[in-house]
Amino acid sequence: MQRRRILQYGATGVGALGVSLLLGWWRVDGPGSGTPDEARPLPLSEMGFDLTDHEGGDVGPDTLLGRPTLVFFGFTFCPDVCPTTLSDISGWLDELGDDAERLNVVFITVDPERDTIDAMAEYVSYFHPAIRGWTGEEREIARAVEGFRATYERVPTDRGDYTMNHTASVFLFDAEGTFVSTIDYHEPREVAVPKIRRAMQDEVEGTP
Repeated sequence: MQRRRILQYGATGVGALGVSLLLGWWRVDGPGSGTPDEARPLPLSEMGFDLTDHEGGDVGPDTLLGRPTLVFFGFTFCPDVCPTTLSDISGWLDELGDDAERLNVVFITVDPERDTIDAMAEYVSYFHPAIRGWTGEEREIARAVEGFRATYERVPTDRGDYTMNHTASVFLFDAEGTFVSTIDYHEPREVAVPKIRRAMQDEVEGTP
């Protein structure tokens, strides 16, 4: 099964990175953090962009309010970071079990020229079914990236084609749309999943 192979690939090397990533979390997201306010993503309620999901529906930041949210930027031609991160996210969702249904999980392309609705639909089908793919016009992608304080850049290749450099972290928001933290590339599951559960805590406790 293709998704299983991707998940296995994404899990390779996680244990070896555990200690260093835990120290990185302490400095970036934990007690040792010191992120300037201007570098923090805006609340979802203050963002403004209009995109389309992989089923053709209109979506935007308002779509994400009311449930905790994970957002990752990438592109379907990405050779390693994107499939690895989406595989990691799929593993987190598997561990959350039924609680994963309480999350919004969104993969936003930074390459709308190639990542059409159909391309996004095919790509996200290889991962956990909760993951939604969003695409749209270049100017709307740029507005989304700006709101999340992410970055992306088109980079020409030697063969006359191009690739995309982009922020590799996953953005985590609570149910009210307030930024909670990032989950770094290849962050161990034992660190990532508790972050997600903390963001979900208030929403879960308030559910009848």
